[in-house]
Formats: sequence, C-alpha cells, structure tokens
Amino acid sequence: MERIGAHSHIHGLGLDDSLEPRMSSQGMIGQGPARRAAGIILRMVQEGKIAGRSILMAGPPSTGKTAIAMGMAQTLGKDVPFVSLAASEIYSLEMSKTESLTQAFRRAIGVRIKEETEIIEGEVVEIQVDRSVTGATKTGRLTLKTTDMETVYDLGTKMIDQLTKEKVLAGDVVQIDKASGRIIKLGRSYGRARDYDALGADTKFVQCPDGELQTRKEVQHTVSLHEIDVINSKSQGFLALFAGDTGEIKPELREQINGKVSEWREEGKAEIVPGVLFIDEVHMLDIECFSFLNRALESELAPLVVMASNRGMTQIRGTKYQSPHGIPLDLLDRVLIISTQKYSDEDIKEIIRVRAVEEDVTFEDDALDSLTTIGATASLRYALNLIAPSSLSATRRKATAVAVEDVRNAFRLFADTQRSLQFIEEQQDLMMFGTKMMNGTAAPAAATEAMQTD
Repeated sequence: MERIGAHSHIHGLGLDDSLEPRMSSQGMIGQGPARRAAGIILRMVQEGKIAGRSILMAGPPSTGKTAIAMGMAQTLGKDVPFVSLAASEIYSLEMSKTESLTQAFRRAIGVRIKEETEIIEGEVVEIQVDRSVTGATKTGRLTLKTTDMETVYDLGTKMIDQLTKEKVLAGDVVQIDKASGRIIKLGRSYGRARDYDALGADTKFVQCPDGELQTRKEVQHTVSLHEIDVINSKSQGFLALFAGDTGEIKPELREQINGKVSEWREEGKAEIVPGVLFIDEVHMLDIECFSFLNRALESELAPLVVMASNRGMTQIRGTKYQSPHGIPLDLLDRVLIISTQKYSDEDIKEIIRVRAVEEDVTFEDDALDSLTTIGATASLRYALNLIAPSSLSATRRKATAVAVEDVRNAFRLFADTQRSLQFIEEQQDLMMFGTKMMNGTAAPAAATEAMQTD
C-alpha cells in the first residue's frame, strides 16, 4: 500500500546533464538557483570530492527546503547513504545528545566492501527431488545449462528448501552463491517465451547465460559505519539493528572499527562512501550540539552535513545571544549557504497542478486559478491542504472535476493562519484567560467574599 505524503511527488532535483534546472521536472518546480547549487554539491559527493563540509539551506517557510533535500536523496540512489534527522529528535532519545549525533554521523558514512565469491549461474533444465519413506530426508538433482555447457548438481535438504522457497521452476535463470547457498532468481529464459500468457504480464525474461556455469565474481556490499558498530557491540549485537534500541556505544569500540576499516582501505578490500546527513530545523539544536558539530566536521570520517532553517535573527538555544538562523557564528563561517526564495504565482500554480495529479484530483481551470490565489495570499501549504477537502466536496456533488464552489466550501470550512489570528483578536475577551472572562469570574468571587464579610 502506498500513501501520499507531503513530498511523495519528488523524484529528484530536476536538473539536466549540465546541472541546469528544468522548469518543471521530477516533481521540482521553481527555486532554480537553489536546485543548481544542490546539484553541484551532489556531483561533488558522487565523485567523492567533498566530505566533512556543511551546507545551510535558509529561507522563509514553505519555500521548498525539505523538498530539495528529498530530491538530493532521490538523486543519490541507494548506494550512497542519506540520513534525515529532525533537530528536536535528539532530545527525546534515551541517550546523550552527542551520542545520538554521533550515531547519525556514522549512519551517513558507508563502507563499500569488496569480496570475490564463487557464483553458479545458468538456466534450470530439470529439478528432481527424491524423498525418503518417512519424508524426513530429501535429496535431489539440479540440471543447469548455459549456451556452452550443461551440468548436473546434487542437492541437499537445505538447497531443496531454498529452491522451493524461491519457487524455482524449469526454465528459470538462477544465480547461486556457492559459499552461502543463497539462490537468486534472475528471471525467465527467453526460450520459455511461449509460456508468456500462462505466466502473466509481470514475468521478467532474460537471456540464457553463456560461457562457464561456475565463475568468480566480485561482489560489493555497502553497509554504514553505524551498522558495523552495532554488530560488533557485545552488549547489543546484530538483533539491535532490528529492534532499533542500539543504546550508547563505547568510543573504544568505534576506534577499533575505524582502525579496521583503514586497514581494509589500504588492502583494497573496502572504500569509504561519504553520504549526506540532513538536519531539519537546525535552530532547535543547542550550543552543546553546535560545539559537537564543529569538532565532528573536522574528523577524518565525516559526511556532508546539510542543514535547513527558516529562522532569521534568533536566540541560540542554551545561550542569551542572538545569531543569524540561530546558529553560532563560528559554525556559520564553515558552511556554504543556499538561499530559497518565495515562489512566484506561476510556480505556485504548477506545484498545485503536480500535487493534484499525485493525489489523483482533477481541477477545472477556474478552480485551479482560485486555489493559486489562495496559495499566493495565504500560504502554499494551506492551498495544498485544501486539495483533498475540495475533492471530497466535488465527489459529494457527483462531479468529475473540482469547481470553484468546491474550493470556496473548503476555504470557508478551514481557516488559514491569518483568518485564525483575526478570529482570536476579535474573540479574545471570550477566550479562556481573556479580559472579560477574567472580569466575569472575578465579580462573583468578590461578591461572595463581601457577603461572607457582612
């Protein structure tokens, strides 16, 4: 089941090969200079030329800072670690602030481990399984072929169970890791294409392998430093990765792991893959966390740290001093700042259109113009939140497209920030702890006290 999120329409930064931003691409609209700057940073990350640096995306609320970060994550792919962290999270974890930041740093650093293994790859010709009288033991034979040769392999109980689990049939192209016995079904052989109607439209067809059945291949695994820490932690162990309760890890253990990884790098067995750590609402960090970031960015194993803030001159948490974006000046001096600007009316209209397609909602042209005006005068987020209520109003009328009256109904039912503030100012005296309420409750109390005195 797929759910539609605030940024589920983002699939990248929307840049061409020369890192020039397209007008509307991969869910990204507008913010051309900011997207181009993010693309340049990403290119440096992918080439391994930047790590231990810090980027700050600063701009008013609802100007696409988190969307750009999500686009960066989509562009990096699965091989490069991307860790997203809200600054306020570190105060609710059952560990120290510096430990939670350390774990976030090490989750954002990947180790690409290279190893050679024996691989058997071929097309399944026949599978024969023989069971004993009691059924307790199973033996069998597996016939595999390539375009050049054909071989019969003896099977034990474990391999038979693996073949059954993967639902391997004659005509499938499989890959078997000889060391671990792991079986990967690559697809269906083109020689069985005549069975297409019986197998279904989602069947993947591949060519029958050529050459030798058994070959040596270099296999790469990418794990994060934090995963290595947890697996080697005696107090937690491998299962802590699934439980999520990793606890605090001793610095001595991390130093040993860093030394081992350095040895692997020198021997050519592994390489470091610096990823990206995204810290949203960075002004929520306090002075202790900022001091830690200053030191952590200078370490040899450090990712690219991308921060986002929508604050102007703000008090640094934990101090009485003010600073731009709520970040100390010594840390600001280390960062490259990417500014995001307020969206134009054309950009707002295109964003609403893209989100409507994502939510499977059809708008009439007048309704789309009306919602664009609301987004320009109130806020973009408020306009995007009105898409679903407007769609429900149109469905109730049994209409296929959202009309202006549906947008008006949603606008009338749900107040934006400005109208809510106006309502509070008008009704302040009737609210709890308002002036009239306080006077109204104080008068009977004073009268009761006077009667008791008399």
